[in-house]
Amino acid sequence: MKAKEQVGTLFSGKDLKKLIVPLIIEQTLAMTVGMADTMMIATRGEAAMSGVSIVDSIAVLMIGLFSALATGGAVVASQFIGHKDVKKACRAANQLVVAMGSMALFIMAIALIFNKQILQLIYGTVEADVMGYARTYFYISAASFPFLALYNAGAALFRAMGNSKISMKVSLVMNAINICGNAFFLFVMNMSVEGVALATLISRIVAAIVIMLLIRKPTNLIHIDPHFRLGFDWKIIKRILAIGVPNGLENSVFQIGKLMVQGITASFGTTAIAANAMANTIASVAVIPGSALGMAMITIVGQCVGADDERQMRYYTKKLLLIAYAALFALNVVVMLGLDGLIWIYNLEPATGEIARQLITLHTICTILVWPLSFVLPNALRAANDVKFTMIASMVSMWTFRILFSYILAKGMNLGVVGVWMAMFIDWGFRSLCFGFRFLRGGYRKFSFALERVH
Repeated sequence: MKAKEQVGTLFSGKDLKKLIVPLIIEQTLAMTVGMADTMMIATRGEAAMSGVSIVDSIAVLMIGLFSALATGGAVVASQFIGHKDVKKACRAANQLVVAMGSMALFIMAIALIFNKQILQLIYGTVEADVMGYARTYFYISAASFPFLALYNAGAALFRAMGNSKISMKVSLVMNAINICGNAFFLFVMNMSVEGVALATLISRIVAAIVIMLLIRKPTNLIHIDPHFRLGFDWKIIKRILAIGVPNGLENSVFQIGKLMVQGITASFGTTAIAANAMANTIASVAVIPGSALGMAMITIVGQCVGADDERQMRYYTKKLLLIAYAALFALNVVVMLGLDGLIWIYNLEPATGEIARQLITLHTICTILVWPLSFVLPNALRAANDVKFTMIASMVSMWTFRILFSYILAKGMNLGVVGVWMAMFIDWGFRSLCFGFRFLRGGYRKFSFALERVH
């Protein structure tokens, strides 16, 4: 294949900055709210914090499904933009909103109807007070799934056209409402986990309304029907699902595996759950730049594929990986330097704080070494339509390494929750090898740079 552009010309340094910086800010806002949620609910005790934490693990599964489908829509829209076919990019936008809205309504209904059964299936061994808090939080937060899906759809479409500033601003509004709502319901209304859940619900409703109103404006490069006459276009939906379903299966299996592992963690008691919750929150913050660059990879590589330019696809993939490594190194050094202060802020019991310290230290080391190859690089493969390989590699890695080794290390070798995290890092290492070799050997080529498959 011949490159149609000089390497590095599709996106200038200014273009990359305009795309990546708002994504980092948006991810930072989301993680900051997560930390604020955890710290605020911690004032109601470790049982309440643990209840919110285990439901958040289920919510991440739902969010993963929405993100997977949004990724499918963003890839298709980005490829159409790269191919200079704006009309079909808008059709893809319409169908993404329809598909995500329909799926989210179905998932919400399942979560509301089977609230108790789902929690008991996964966390049947937790203490009764933790389960009570979890049921309340899960019931209210499940009602927000359709609004979260619509927000994700709109945000993905703005990113696909290189305008991540809009999703950043809407995220700022959403997170501000969430934090203020938490403070109001917890400290003014003297509520508990139901207050945190209500704040989340209200913030997501507002975000969904705002971003849907914005994405319908015809002045956008990509926009949905201004009158919301969306309908179903099965040809476009099929194309979106061709990317979204394997990605969704991958995310679902990944999150189901995490839930199973979370069940192992729960068996070690409230101390382990609380330490795991605190460490997970800090760990999420520690990978913010990588998460943002992974999102940017979808837009950038998708447009390179749409432009039928493999040289630029490889150039920008390597460039974003290098940026990810540099950013994650810098941030994780800061996390380690401030670790004592973070543990103090959470006001954990000494035993809980010591476990959290071990988990975060291990996470910092492994993030610097392999996280970008494990989670940023596969987005380049997905944007190049190589979704089946990433799905299979991730599923095999999850079940073979993270789940199996969690039992071996945590239970068999009596390492407890530390063993669970060690198994996670083994999983990361295997993923990085799979995706690294796939990219270097160009295994994505048989799925990419054949635009007749896209149109």
